[in-house]
Formats: sequence, C-alpha cells, structure tokens
Amino acid sequence: MDHFHYSKPPGGGAATLWCEDTPLTQIAETVGTPVYVYSTATLERHYRVFAGAFTTRTPLIAYAVKANPNLAVIKTLARLGAGADTVSEGEIRRALAAGVPADRIVFSGVGKTPAELAFALTAGVLEINVESEPELRLLSQVAAGLGVRADIAIRVNPNVGAGGHEKISTGRDGDKFGVSISEAERLYREAALDPALRPAALACHIGSQISDLAPLRQAFTAMRALLERLRAEGLEVRRLDLGGGLGAPYFNSPAPPDPALYAAMIEEVLDGLEVELALEPGRVIVANSGVLVSQVLHVHERPGGRRFLVVDAAMNDLMRPAMYEAFHDLRPVAAPDPAAARLDYDVVGPICESGDTFARHRPLPPLAAGDLVAFMSAGAYGAAMASEYNSRRLVPEVLVRGDQFAVVRRRGDYAEMIARETVDPFAIG
Repeated sequence: MDHFHYSKPPGGGAATLWCEDTPLTQIAETVGTPVYVYSTATLERHYRVFAGAFTTRTPLIAYAVKANPNLAVIKTLARLGAGADTVSEGEIRRALAAGVPADRIVFSGVGKTPAELAFALTAGVLEINVESEPELRLLSQVAAGLGVRADIAIRVNPNVGAGGHEKISTGRDGDKFGVSISEAERLYREAALDPALRPAALACHIGSQISDLAPLRQAFTAMRALLERLRAEGLEVRRLDLGGGLGAPYFNSPAPPDPALYAAMIEEVLDGLEVELALEPGRVIVANSGVLVSQVLHVHERPGGRRFLVVDAAMNDLMRPAMYEAFHDLRPVAAPDPAAARLDYDVVGPICESGDTFARHRPLPPLAAGDLVAFMSAGAYGAAMASEYNSRRLVPEVLVRGDQFAVVRRRGDYAEMIARETVDPFAIG
C-alpha cells in the first residue's frame, strides 16, 4: 500500500528507487540529504481505505497530528474530509492553518495549560478530552471565565494494555492517561451539573501499533457498557471517541488487521447503539507514506570483521530506533544486483552517542561512500520527533505528487539556529 518502487528512467538506464513518478535521486540532488520524502498517493489511499472500511456508520476520522504534523500532510488529508486529533495548542494551530474546521478538531493530552484550554475554547474545537479530575476543575474555571460552555469528553482508562512497545501502551492502570471507569462515571455526572461544562462524549485510546483486535474489542465493549449505564441515569452521551492505535505494516512486525476487519469489529461491538463515532488514526495513515533518504559517508571496517555503515542521517533525524528499538527496512536507492552477496553492517549516524544506531548486524548489499539509502516506513514519528541535537540542522521534508515534488519544510539554517540565542546576556568581559 505504498508508492515507492524501483524503476528505470524513461530513456533507459539503471533502476533506482522512485516515489510515485519521481526518482529519489532527483530529490536528493536538488534538496540534499538527509531528507524526508512523502507520497501524496499513499496518504490519500490509506485515508480512503480506512474511512471506506465502515459500512453502517460514518465516523469522524480525526487524524492524529502528532504522527506527522507537517502542514502539507494535514492539508492533503483535510481535503479528503479528515478532522484532527491534537495534543497541544501548536497542533490545534497547525490543523486550523491546514484547513481543518474547528468543529472537526479533538483536543487531547494529560497536561493542558490554562492558556491552551482557553485557546481551544475560543477556537471552538469539537471536544476537549478531559483526562483527570484536576483538569476537569481547571477547564470549568477557564470556561466560566470566558463565559462559554465547554464541550467535553471524559477519557477513560479501561485497564487494557496494548501497543507495539512499552512506551506506547496507554490504557493500563499504571499509565498516566485518563481515569478509571468508576472515576469516569462520577466525573461525567458531576460535569453534567456544572454550568460551564457540557459532557457529550466518552473517549479512550489504549496504545499505538496494535496488531491484535482482541484488546481493542475488550476496551470498546467496556466503553459501550459505560455509555449505557450513563444513559440509563438520564445523562446524554452523544459520541464515542475510540481513539487510534491500529498498527501499520512495518516490515518486521506482525501484519496488523486489515482496516475492514477493524471497522467490522467496531460495528459489531456498537451494533444497535445510536451514537456518533470518532476515531483517531495516525500511524496507520502516514507510516508507509514516507521514507528518509540518506547518503553513505563511509564504511568503517574494524579488525575482526565488524563493519560500520556511517550515514549522514542521525538519531536527531529519526529517533525511533534509538527510543523504541524500532526496525526500519533499509533499501539502497540504486537497485541492487539480486545475485550480490549480502554483507553484515551496523548502520550508524554521526552523533556522539552509541545510541545513534539504526540497525545492528543488518544484511545489506555492498555499499560505499556516496551511495544513497532509504529508511522505509518513516512517515510517522520521524520528522515529527526530529531535533537539532548536536547542533545539526533540522531535516527537510518533501511532498511528491506524481512527477512533481515540493519542499514542504526547508532544511534548518545555522544562522537562524544561532540567532535564537543570546551570546552574552550580562555583557561580562
């Protein structure tokens, strides 16, 4: 379901890796490396497949902006009808700037500030997902001060663990997100009595990169039961926000359920229940829409056979392997000879940490200085987590549509990096 493939140029020549109808070599020559490259066709296909999987309901598909917050990516999805799941004022501003209507924006997150809550209320977002009792009290105060009534959802922690890594499992008792089911019942009742609050929904999100529908079914079943208990008390619950988390098909991971199976499970769990539905996919939409193109700096062979492939991308450009032990398939941009022997490489970047390692003992075709490589499945949590660590310039991003490409975030500038700081604030010496 991606649009990256080996092709030969129309006039003949060696095959190289292309994004849609654009060779990655052309982008690398024009923009330099490292560089993120996104496929518009993949973004559009993934969104349509996900949204089109539902047959009995038309959910709000609120794209999880944290997965890839590039304005051009958000705009591409907004044109297809996507809303936005946001976790900061900055993400709300990005969604609005990309053309997402405020009434299709969800505001989540465990640590919203008074200023962020005020901004969300003033902007008129669809709902604010309240994740704790202190946050409920704070939101009431902020809304009352503005003279508005806040539309809220109570985020429920159903004590169901799921996700592809310990750090991205969010639905267990020990996780920082949401409130227990019993707390949710109490807070929903209290919010219904507060003139500054309008409880309208229940929300949950139990993790990311989920490859098994069983924990999702368990969580969604608990959410339905909670909704029915609240309605039995005469409380209005218009919407269920069931979060995101459906896994993307990374090359080394178990194949995630097809979106059609995911949608069928949700429709089965909610069968006969009149309720609006919101979902917050992120990774499943954007992960395989992007690659990180990098250039080999050199190959460092150690006595004893250890072979380091040193590339110009680093952990500040792609954090996932260092942070999550994540696997990214690595492909030479020049199509390799299928008969060529594979060599054992440790793939590393230039940063002064041993953690700046993308892969160990990775079998790859022979590579040399100047060769281009592509880290696959890098569209989610790649550029989104990039930094200027080691005072490296921020990696640029490129969006491809057919045989055209555009820089949608330029490479950082050293002068700008330095200009943000003050050299001698107290003029000493």
